[in-house]
Amino acid sequence: MGEMIRMTMGDGAEIAVYHAQPEAERPEDRKGGLVLIQEIFGVTDHIRELCDEYAADGYEVLSPALFDREHPGFESDYSGPQFQRAVQLARELHPFEQSLKDAQTCIHALKGKGPVFITGYCYGGSVAWRMAQISPDLAASSSYYGSLVPTMFKDEAPACASIAHFGRFDDGIPMEGVEALIAQNHPTAQIFVYEAGHGFNSDRRKDYHEPSEALAKERTLMLFKACGG
Repeated sequence: MGEMIRMTMGDGAEIAVYHAQPEAERPEDRKGGLVLIQEIFGVTDHIRELCDEYAADGYEVLSPALFDREHPGFESDYSGPQFQRAVQLARELHPFEQSLKDAQTCIHALKGKGPVFITGYCYGGSVAWRMAQISPDLAASSSYYGSLVPTMFKDEAPACASIAHFGRFDDGIPMEGVEALIAQNHPTAQIFVYEAGHGFNSDRRKDYHEPSEALAKERTLMLFKACGG
């Protein structure tokens, strides 16, 4: 099990970060570092469980609470007033560029120990893909249903080996955009489409789809392993 720690970011702000140590008997069994980026709902119990699962796979994981400057300790359900607050934080109050900078701080904290990877979900999927394009310190990236990936960030090839996962029935990410992303044929990227909706990786959400979750995780671990993990 991991724990919440405090980390100082590049702008001097101290925010909460969930830190999960790899479950490895020997230091040499550590597979690498992983920065895991949250959905708009915060570093929820679901995100912490994902971190712990990757730690069980041998990765040291950092998951920054990106909205801590605007709303310390924020965690949201998937509906109601908390959901509206999550949308407000992600779209109005918290700069996306700050999320990129915080992700890079976490990458830098891990990079002296071996290869560093990144993954993210929904909002975090967009962050993970963009970091793959701009960070020189990543070995590989796995992005889950980031809405900005097939729109704002589709034209630039990732600088590291990257995969992106989308649900065919995602109401918020039209397949036309995903198909346009696939048509870019980036040499460093593979795009996978699953017979599922948005949020298929989370068993807390109505569109959870276990076969897609399992296959996406398998592909992610295979990519990380191929890139030094």
